[in-house]
Amino acid sequence: MVYIYKKTINGKPYYYLRISKIVKGKTVVKDIAYLGSEASEVEQKLNKLSGYKDAIRKAYRNIKKFIQSEHYLKKAEALKLKSNPYISQGLLEEVEAAKLHFNEHFQKLNEKTREETYKNFLIDFAFNTTSIEGNTITLNEASRLLKENLTPKNRTLREIHDLKNTEKVFFQILDLKEKISHESVIRMHDQLLENIDARKGYRAHDVRVLGSRFEPSPAVYIKTDMDILFKWLDKNEEKLHPLALAGLFHQKFERIHPFADGNGRTGRMLVNYMLLRKGYPPIIVRKSRRADYLNALAQGNKLDLNETRPEYFKDLTEYLAEEMVHGYWNSFLT
Repeated sequence: MVYIYKKTINGKPYYYLRISKIVKGKTVVKDIAYLGSEASEVEQKLNKLSGYKDAIRKAYRNIKKFIQSEHYLKKAEALKLKSNPYISQGLLEEVEAAKLHFNEHFQKLNEKTREETYKNFLIDFAFNTTSIEGNTITLNEASRLLKENLTPKNRTLREIHDLKNTEKVFFQILDLKEKISHESVIRMHDQLLENIDARKGYRAHDVRVLGSRFEPSPAVYIKTDMDILFKWLDKNEEKLHPLALAGLFHQKFERIHPFADGNGRTGRMLVNYMLLRKGYPPIIVRKSRRADYLNALAQGNKLDLNETRPEYFKDLTEYLAEEMVHGYWNSFLT
């Protein structure tokens, strides 16, 4: 296997083509070519190499991902971003690199190419966001359902509607620009729960979230608490980085738990809506990191709805930043 290795000396990057192989049961790693210190030149130097053509071709997508992400990371570093109390500087630059590529490259692609890319992203997003809540449809089944309309065997109608509703709402939010409000949140929730739960609007009864470390808002205070949340959003929209804003809003929304069912799915869709409105790519909260996600969300439960203290939200914001960076280059590299 070949890949590009980056070595940083005194703040300056140096790129090498590295090979890793098994020899007599042991992994042997060797640098086989120096590719310079400019990310923009790496691909040209790779094309001039006479050896390892087949190995480079097999690893082409990972190599391309590295080159593109490095190129846009350089552009992000050149912006001299201000430090942010919610996100470490390195992660912040990686988030902005993804945003730059999203707007400067992906958004300028052919419409059909963008649609296909969004479709593949949506399948991954729908699988993960629903499986976090217990949906048992596999990623392969989700792909066949949403691409070919092939219904998986031994799955419930609820699970099938769960995925199809997610698809419908996701493609709606790509073009929406309206302000988040009681009406828009309730509409989004109702569409996500169509044919799944007949209860519409904010819940009219108290609930307990088993295994949680917080008490959801009593039913009689949901409207009041959501009012507080929307006022908080208005106050902080221009103060907080969009990823921090979306993360803090998500935590506060989940703490209120305004609906009888579907709070997590609605909350994660709202995160993506907020990011897209600000020109950032959408993210996938992966099922494989469910515990990290829930632990990060829980830290903010110690605070009032109006509070924004970074020490209680940095883990959540950085978690979302990591998911954005990981998911972006896997989903939107074309």
